[in-house]
Amino acid sequence: MVVVGAGLAGLACARELARVGIPVRVRERGRSVGGRMASRRSAGRAVDLGAAYLTVSDPGFAAVMREWRAAGLTREWTDTFLAFGHEGRREVVGPMRWAAPRGLRSLVEHLARTLPVRVDHPVRSVRPGPTVDGQPCAAVVLAMPGPQAAPLLDPALTAANRAVRAQGWSPSLAAALRFPDRCWSGLRGAFVNDHPVLALVCDDGDRRGDGAPVLVAHTTPDFAAEYLHRPDAAAPAIAHAVRELLVLPEPAEEVCVHRWAYAKPTVEVAGTYHLDTDGVGVAGDAFGAPRAQTAWRSGHDLARALVARLTGQ
Repeated sequence: MVVVGAGLAGLACARELARVGIPVRVRERGRSVGGRMASRRSAGRAVDLGAAYLTVSDPGFAAVMREWRAAGLTREWTDTFLAFGHEGRREVVGPMRWAAPRGLRSLVEHLARTLPVRVDHPVRSVRPGPTVDGQPCAAVVLAMPGPQAAPLLDPALTAANRAVRAQGWSPSLAAALRFPDRCWSGLRGAFVNDHPVLALVCDDGDRRGDGAPVLVAHTTPDFAAEYLHRPDAAAPAIAHAVRELLVLPEPAEEVCVHRWAYAKPTVEVAGTYHLDTDGVGVAGDAFGAPRAQTAWRSGHDLARALVARLTGQ
């Protein structure tokens, strides 16, 4: 069994397969695990630039959260965000949002610690059989956004091609802004509505619990689309928008921008995963609300379907 993609969905799938004794290999084209549970180091600390936080309502994901919490990897953060819009600034109370003191990547690394994961090892082709780069396997799981999976698939794999091409995605830029000191108060996270640049701003020092003077801003899809091929050029506009929104007395001393070409699914896809008679499965947060929990549930459910198919149970 081959799982392609070492984000949350791929590792949830691989871990469940390994738990019941099915041999599995995980291949990841990047230099580390994580996918959109990504962290980037800045001034000696990790900054979360992918998912902003975790929420929990699924019992299975809650069990994984308890495991992470017992390992000291997660903490309750806040149930209250600000919301900025034409009506001004107000508080919005929602579900408890969880954060990771060592960065969200640490959670995925925890899932990967006992799995055979090869990073910096891209897959070139998935063909009928199925075969992965010419090597036969019992089944293959593509745990990535559909536009990244599509180029890997042989045209003869019609069901898998149809499944990945049915997905729709919007882009985003995520910027880490480091300040000389914490020149704001009363902010944990903020939804930004009707803004030409910003969609979300989070206090990364508060989120991570170390008080670092770092904010993370996520942009709107339209703004991101203008800068996908030159994300660093977006830094001045993002920094200006954040400073103006929060009325900050001083500018950021460092701004790092990360591009997410496939940040958020825009098409509602039925079910929690895809698995066809060719032995090709597709998993990820395209199968539900755009949350980490959705990615975990998709990978886990696909693993259970593969176990049933391979073992007859």
